[in-house]
Amino acid sequence: MTTSPLTGLTHTVDVAGRAVDLPMVAIKPDLVIALMMIIDMGVDFLAHVGREIAARLAPLRPDVIVGAATLGIPIAIEVSRQLGLDNYVVLQKSPKLHLRDALEERVTSITSNGEQRLLLDRRAVPLLAGRRTVVVDDVVASGASLRGAMALARAAGADVVASAVILTESYAWRDELGDDAEGIISLGHIPQFEPDGAGGWKQIAGT
Repeated sequence: MTTSPLTGLTHTVDVAGRAVDLPMVAIKPDLVIALMMIIDMGVDFLAHVGREIAARLAPLRPDVIVGAATLGIPIAIEVSRQLGLDNYVVLQKSPKLHLRDALEERVTSITSNGEQRLLLDRRAVPLLAGRRTVVVDDVVASGASLRGAMALARAAGADVVASAVILTESYAWRDELGDDAEGIISLGHIPQFEPDGAGGWKQIAGT
């Protein structure tokens, strides 16, 4: 029998002035996170976060936005639209036929099982080489996925001027990203949760 990771609880977060209730999901027996699935939240919410991220990025004058599959793709599209940019770059995770010669970075994520590969189609390199680039994603938690995405963009010659996420989660990403942590732009923050000893969950101190 498989036990559902859903706790039946929600955590409310302010996303650039909009209150959002996120389901609390157990990813380990002693660790619960507030899970945001941007692809399930509707067009209006995506437009909201796209506008808010774009407004914060505009002073940096980015030339191209990079988003990693899967949840970074709609964000990259909407932020590009709001900034008046036509081209955007997607980092794939599936080894499709046209990616046999792709640039590659290996990453891990707290919401995925095992190691994954980020793949950049070499035909997208001219879109990045020498260009002011921003990497976007939905949430940064451990920071490993975002670090890998930025490394892949830089391997293509991009000038990565910032990274942007809808939410930061806890603070482990600061150590993982090093100096790049200073360039993170986000619209809100979510903590992580641990057992409270009474059958419920409490915020982990320092998250």
